[in-house]
Amino acid sequence: MRLVIQGRALSVAHLTHIHRLIGGNTQFMQIGEYAYYLPIHSPEIDAVQSFCAAQQIDCAIVPNTQVLTKFGLCVMDMDSTLISIECIDEIADMMGIKPQIAEITEAAMRGELDFAASLTKRVGLLKGLDESALQTVVDERLKLNPGVKEWIAVCQANNIKTMVVSGGFTFFANHVKAMLGLDYAVANVLEIVDGKLTGKIVGDIVDAQRKADELVQWRDALGLSATQTIAIGDGANDLKMMNVAAVGIAYHAKPVVQAQAMYALNHVGVDGAIYLLTA
Repeated sequence: MRLVIQGRALSVAHLTHIHRLIGGNTQFMQIGEYAYYLPIHSPEIDAVQSFCAAQQIDCAIVPNTQVLTKFGLCVMDMDSTLISIECIDEIADMMGIKPQIAEITEAAMRGELDFAASLTKRVGLLKGLDESALQTVVDERLKLNPGVKEWIAVCQANNIKTMVVSGGFTFFANHVKAMLGLDYAVANVLEIVDGKLTGKIVGDIVDAQRKADELVQWRDALGLSATQTIAIGDGANDLKMMNVAAVGIAYHAKPVVQAQAMYALNHVGVDGAIYLLTA
């Protein structure tokens, strides 16, 4: 096993203190500008976890079998994971109803509302909006989260197929797919008639179960085993997907997701996944 420590706040003093808490003779190995790992024998690191949380540093115990070269597929959420916004909230802002929509979105991501029902309600409130508003969101508000490009580049260098599976919309997911050179994209289709949103979704909603099903489908199509998959997300609707993956990573996630994910990145970018899986 290895103890992975990372964060911009990380200092030599932090590493020295953590080393004292762990004990042993081995030294930290630097694997990134703000990332280190330490070979350890015991998974008991409660004191280290408490210290790191207080110092705004990410830490994780990672089995030595989990390294980038062992994986073949990474499935990722889009809104608030690959990109910094919730697209539906920004669309709603074009109608002056962002606070109402954002409140429902936040509750759904915390797992307090049924995702499909909440999405149907939110999309219904967008009825009549000109479809040009979608492009405005892309042009003016859609930004990648820190470290996303670096993570995707490392995946591609290691022949890991990349996929975005979003409870958002194809207009944005396809844009992100093209921007990053991802292999696959799955999302909801907004119904548009005569250049305006109808307030409806075409076809089945991409909910938590659909996300998990897509991971399994593409895993099997690629001839991969369950041990060769990674999932990254931030909301409660990502948990099923993360649970069927060998490695589930919560990125700046809601508490319910952090509590159930294998690993949590709270203080670094998406590229923190690189160092979790580097030995």
